[in-house]
Amino acid sequence: MSALTWLAPGDAFPPTSQALDDPEGLLAAGGDLSPATLLNAYRLGIFPWYSDGQPILWWSPNPRLVVFPQHFHVARRLRRTLRKNDWQYSLNYAFADVIDACAATPRHGELGTWITADIRSAYCELHRLGHAHSLEVWQQQRLIGGIYGVRIGRMFFGESMFSHVSNASKAAMAMLCQLHTTLSFELLDCQVESNHLLSLGAENLPREEFERNLERLVDQQTSPWPTIAPGTLQLS
Repeated sequence: MSALTWLAPGDAFPPTSQALDDPEGLLAAGGDLSPATLLNAYRLGIFPWYSDGQPILWWSPNPRLVVFPQHFHVARRLRRTLRKNDWQYSLNYAFADVIDACAATPRHGELGTWITADIRSAYCELHRLGHAHSLEVWQQQRLIGGIYGVRIGRMFFGESMFSHVSNASKAAMAMLCQLHTTLSFELLDCQVESNHLLSLGAENLPREEFERNLERLVDQQTSPWPTIAPGTLQLS
């Protein structure tokens, strides 16, 4: 077992091979949540996850759960249901509302939220700089679901999603994956395994294979993601 690395603000991250030898892969503690630090972390396959009262904790899971967008799967019956709904979709239209909803929505087996005030501020700044994005699901002008994350090159690193109406988060992922060609991303990082995501076509990659994909994708040049208001996008 490797010793946990403690970081001062601005320190370089240790190699991910030094992460603790368990699936969650705790790698380091400390550091800061500046845009430069966060973007560097994602480029290396590292992300922050911690609760109030803890230091910033940095993780590199092994294996890594991912979705290849063309392999995203929604059961035929559910897809028919989603098509029949009167839901509308938007992109980058209500980022702060999505992150707030992700923080406030109760989750089975969890107490509180890891989306602290500092995390919220840091990711809203990434959004302002054009690196963090959201996709929203609406019903009669009410935000009922969504997902947010970080895009670097042709990678989208999913951070969190929420659902206030049954299947709304699945609809958000379905729309995001449907748009992957338009939005120029080839891989959706889902971090750690869950049965919910496995049922949607997610798969586990060994850390080394995931990092080979990162090396190939994060430096590719892509266009900025637009802001799209509700009512334009349709789920096929």
